[in-house]
Amino acid sequence: MKFVSWNVNGLRAAMRKGFKDFFDSMDADIFAIQETKMQEEQKEFDFPGYYEYWNCAEKRGYSGTLIYTKMKPLNVTYGLEDGKYNDEGRIITLEYDNYYFVNVYVPNSQRELTRLDYRMVFEDDFREYLCRLDEKKPVILCGDLNVAHKEIDIRYPKANERNAGYTIEERTKFQALLDAGFTDTFRYLYPDTVKYTWWSYMFNARKNNIGWRIDYFIVSDRIKDKIIDSYIYSEIEGSDHCPVAIDIEI
Repeated sequence: MKFVSWNVNGLRAAMRKGFKDFFDSMDADIFAIQETKMQEEQKEFDFPGYYEYWNCAEKRGYSGTLIYTKMKPLNVTYGLEDGKYNDEGRIITLEYDNYYFVNVYVPNSQRELTRLDYRMVFEDDFREYLCRLDEKKPVILCGDLNVAHKEIDIRYPKANERNAGYTIEERTKFQALLDAGFTDTFRYLYPDTVKYTWWSYMFNARKNNIGWRIDYFIVSDRIKDKIIDSYIYSEIEGSDHCPVAIDIEI
């Protein structure tokens, strides 16, 4: 099975920059998207052979997640079980016979860390949600987690220690997720490989590869040996993020 994830930073804009060509070339079983920046009434991009599940933010032009899947799920959950965090369209969960597939767009802590406290609560709630799922079936999580885990995952770690996405608070929460029984697929297969998934639009960051690895595929520990490969398509443009993917026997 091939699963793909991409923060497109606006799906309409990405469509004008070659998204469809990449989508078609992947022929993914599931293709997860973050930051669609679209509303319910704007759902206009259909792909033959795929079911589609949208979770749009209430605020226009903001956030939003989407999943295209060849396989109809048993159930679909938006937000957490109680609908928490649904106002920003950040989480979609598909249930299948033998696994859960979760697409997430984790809140950014923002400049001056104005949203760090909110982010910390989200992290705890979301981790506990994943653990509840994992008690029933293995979990495959993907998305923009808005954190570079370790120094290898960011070009300039020291300069960013109090910047959103690399604070000790955010990195500690990410480690807590792994410690709860989950595996970072790319780092599991490639412990010493330096690759990034996000580059600022400023300072020629992408050209100079001044990047961060903040987009992930994470799986329950008990299925990590089913991972065939984990990919970062850093050559694919169209967004400030690049796509990531896994091949997995599931």
